[in-house]
Amino acid sequence: MRTLAAACLLMATTATAQQADTLIYAEGRIMNKTTKELIPAKISYQSLPYGNIVGQLNGSTYRFPFFTEERYEIVVEAAGFAPAKYMLDPGQANGERKVVQDVELNPPVSASVAAETAHTVGKLMNLDNLIFAQAQAKIEPSSYDELDKIVTMLETYPKMVIQLEGHTDNRGTPKLNAKLSQDRADAVRKALVTRGLEEGRLTAKGYGQDVPIADNKTDDGRQKNRRVQFKITDKVPKQPKAQP
Repeated sequence: MRTLAAACLLMATTATAQQADTLIYAEGRIMNKTTKELIPAKISYQSLPYGNIVGQLNGSTYRFPFFTEERYEIVVEAAGFAPAKYMLDPGQANGERKVVQDVELNPPVSASVAAETAHTVGKLMNLDNLIFAQAQAKIEPSSYDELDKIVTMLETYPKMVIQLEGHTDNRGTPKLNAKLSQDRADAVRKALVTRGLEEGRLTAKGYGQDVPIADNKTDDGRQKNRRVQFKITDKVPKQPKAQP
C-alpha cells in the first residue's frame, strides 16, 4: 500500500514539474528611467482581452506565468512616478521560455508643463498605452483611457489639428504592414470621432515598417516599432496682448 501511495505521489510530482517546464513566464525589473536604479512598485496584471486571469505583485522585480496563450497587460505604479502600462505577448518568449520586459518609470509631469510641451506644432507623441488585438486594427478596451486623454487635450485646444501615424515592425510583407498601419491609424481616428471630435481636426497615415525607432532584430525593438503616434500639425494662434 505504501509503495502504491509513493508511486502515485511521484507521478503527481512529475506531472506538476512537467507542467511547470512548459509554462512561459513574464519577468522584468522596475527602474527609475533617469538613474536606472531599482524602485519598489505595485505591478498589476491581467489577461487580454477579457481579464479572466488577474494578479498583483509588489517589489522592484516581477515574475508570473502565462497560464494561457493570451496576451497580458501589466500596469506598474510607484510613488513619485508616472504609471506605466505594457502589453506582454507569450508568442515573443525567448529560448528560455521567458518574456522579459524591464519597465522604466518617469517622474510625473505637471499638467501645465505637459500642455505646453504637447501644444507645439511638429511635436510627435507616442500613444504608449494604446493596445490592439494581435495583427488586427481592433482597439482593446484597456486603451480607452489613452483615447480619452487625447480627447481632453483637443478639447482644451479647440483649434488644434493632429495627424495619427501608424507603424509596424518588419515581420510580414511590406504591403500587408502598410495596410495594417493605415487601418490602425484609421481605427484611432474613428474612435476619436466617436468620442465627439471633429473629423476635420484628425488625419491618419500609415507608414508600415518604413520608420522604425528601434532594432527589429530583438523582441523589445519590434515591440517599440509597433506603435501609433500623433503629430501636431496646427495649433491655436497666440492671443495678441491687450492694448493699454
